[in-house]
Amino acid sequence: MRIGAQLFTVREYTKTLESFSETLKKVADIGYKTVQVSGTCAFDPAWLAEELKSAGLECAITHYDRDLIKNDPVKVAKDHDAFGCKYVGIGSMPRKDGAFISEEDHKAFVRDFIPVAKTLKENGKYLMYHNHQIEFAKSADGRIYLKRLIEDFPAELMGFTLDVYWAQVGGGDVIDWIDKLHGRVPCVHLKDLTIEKSKQLMAPVGYGNLNMEAIVRACYDSGTQYLLVEQDDCYGEDPFDCLKKSYNYLKGLGL
Repeated sequence: MRIGAQLFTVREYTKTLESFSETLKKVADIGYKTVQVSGTCAFDPAWLAEELKSAGLECAITHYDRDLIKNDPVKVAKDHDAFGCKYVGIGSMPRKDGAFISEEDHKAFVRDFIPVAKTLKENGKYLMYHNHQIEFAKSADGRIYLKRLIEDFPAELMGFTLDVYWAQVGGGDVIDWIDKLHGRVPCVHLKDLTIEKSKQLMAPVGYGNLNMEAIVRACYDSGTQYLLVEQDDCYGEDPFDCLKKSYNYLKGLGL
């Protein structure tokens, strides 16, 4: 497995092409060889290819424009070809109410994105779905939405970028879900969870309460290729320092 940095962590430093370029170099200087491109300014795929090469990085997966994925998956596949990326990521499904998933939202996503997933596969790409906690809510039939997504999309058409933090917040057993998704979790988001003064906070990997050693072992057993460090909120700490803490912890595990 390879350790990667989810660039959403440093999104405030990728708002221009110049700062995006510098950020890639800073991430590489920490030691990362892999990134997920997410939350950045607009870029030309050829530009990104050159910048990744210059920094000695590869792009494991993206979170790409959801509407573009839906409306022109062939272009999306060609864009990803340009910078050598197989996995096309969706950060979440479209929702009429951002706070929760409705039955209508779920059915519309399945209807709209199964054909998209087929087109991406025909063009050498693999659609990847990223969870938050809301996918662990139960639908009217008693199944949680994440389970329904697993059942509604064939494994050959869609994988899952399991976010271990949000799975825990959603009440899921993280290791059990990694096992359930065996063969469908080539990419996993690692962020830790800690409690300070009764507040639930995100933390660098290894600095919280999640059993990261067991999670990493489960990922290995389930065929995960990329462990992508992400911290949505660093609470005033330099996000590059947070990425470095996570990197050093994971390297200490022998990764």
